[in-house]
Amino acid sequence: MPGHSVLQFPVAELEPVVRARHEHYDADYVSADPAFTHAHITALGPFLTPDEMTRHNLDLVASVVALTTPFAFTLERVGVFPNGIVHLLPEPAAPFRRVTDQLCAAFPDKPPYAAQFPAVTAHLTLDAVSATVSLVSTRRLLGGLVPARCRADRLDLAWYEPGNCHLVTSWRLGAPG
Repeated sequence: MPGHSVLQFPVAELEPVVRARHEHYDADYVSADPAFTHAHITALGPFLTPDEMTRHNLDLVASVVALTTPFAFTLERVGVFPNGIVHLLPEPAAPFRRVTDQLCAAFPDKPPYAAQFPAVTAHLTLDAVSATVSLVSTRRLLGGLVPARCRADRLDLAWYEPGNCHLVTSWRLGAPG
């Protein structure tokens, strides 16, 4: 699979669990970059190709981020999408939706998840249902990590490619570009 970029809100509170799942399923997607956060809530992805990472496009992202005040959210509710993806739903979800909507307005040719889904739900991916993975086993794996009280204070542009996952750049919410 070719590489791709994602605009994402890092969630350090869940990094140990999510990184461990990456190590379990596909070590090629475990980043050696200490600034990269595997645990995240996607704002927009797939996003820019390397050729599209121009000053103009990065400034457009910065303008959206500058208008976004840092916000608190909680991750507690575990759910499963119809495709079997086990996830945590952020509450409130509205600030995530707002940023995604603003990014989509700035980049109309970059629909969330390449327009694969009719509705986009802000979430943090944990695992996928299988013969050995269920809601019960995922809740057990999370242990005392949830409820996780978190704060969104930055948006990362991350690059995903086997053997080359890394942070491209990051913006502080509410900070001028």
